[in-house]
Amino acid sequence: MRRIYPIFIGVFAALLTAVFGSSAWEPVELTRAGSTVEVTVGGKPFTTYHFESEVAKPYFQPLRSADGTVITRGFPIGNEIPPEHMKDPALEPHQRPMYFGHGNIDGIDFWGEGAFPKWSDDTAFGRTVLRKIGAIESGPDSGRLAPTFDLVSPRGRAIAEEVQSFVIRGDPTTRIIDCEFTIMANQGSDATIGDTKEGTFALRLAPELNSPPGHMVNSNGAEGEKLIWGKRADWVDYDGTIGGESLGVAVFDSPKSFRHPTTWHARGYGLLAANPFGLREFSRDPNQDGSWTVEQHKSLTLRYRVLIHHGDYRQARVADAYREYAAGEH
Repeated sequence: MRRIYPIFIGVFAALLTAVFGSSAWEPVELTRAGSTVEVTVGGKPFTTYHFESEVAKPYFQPLRSADGTVITRGFPIGNEIPPEHMKDPALEPHQRPMYFGHGNIDGIDFWGEGAFPKWSDDTAFGRTVLRKIGAIESGPDSGRLAPTFDLVSPRGRAIAEEVQSFVIRGDPTTRIIDCEFTIMANQGSDATIGDTKEGTFALRLAPELNSPPGHMVNSNGAEGEKLIWGKRADWVDYDGTIGGESLGVAVFDSPKSFRHPTTWHARGYGLLAANPFGLREFSRDPNQDGSWTVEQHKSLTLRYRVLIHHGDYRQARVADAYREYAAGEH
């Protein structure tokens, strides 16, 4: 019996893992307070979703690791830039900690913001205006948030509808956000998403994750901005050390997403963005055209996963995590 018992325990543990998964998902709670939604995982603050009317687009700020370390840049705060950051050569204040936006939808810029015109060549800035919050759901192992917005022109006309959906999970070592963005041409005309590098689903990370001192790698094994920017890949990961904690963040492109594997607007100064539309600008080939027209009464959906992990990308087994994600597993 002494020999059988450990074997039985091992088999039983393997069965539990097969049935319930390897991670012990923690409770996720979402609480709305005015124009924000606070998110906790396992009772600890994780992030806040902002949709203030005075800001041009919704965004998450900040994002934290499972240990509570903030992994995203700390500004702008609303539309304010703290004076000590004004001389940052890569300021780009429209790059929020985590957001969705594109620099050319029907010729209107939803990536830049009218509050920060100095950092954009455009004068036609759009706004992503809340229509409704479709779901705010807490749960014992995940939470869900699903707001709907109008994409509004400078003259106040809605040109398309945008539905954002987020499923949030966490365990003792990771935080996960599954993101889905749907552009619907339901305002009486087609909606054309133009070819520009300025897009589309993005995180602006804490300076400690800039490369250098941090480290950028993609699913093809390429390292550094020169080999990652504008290239196709299943995922891109940034890792480094913040406040003594070794950690990283990866964005996964879903095999079900548009133009998978996507191209990446990923910069060494901490911008991590998936952009499947900027083919001409990324390739510098005038014969390419990455624009896409969403015909009236139709839609286009983009899907991504954000994984915040302990350790570097090897220690966190990011490649394995992507394979599980691509296979439809947790």
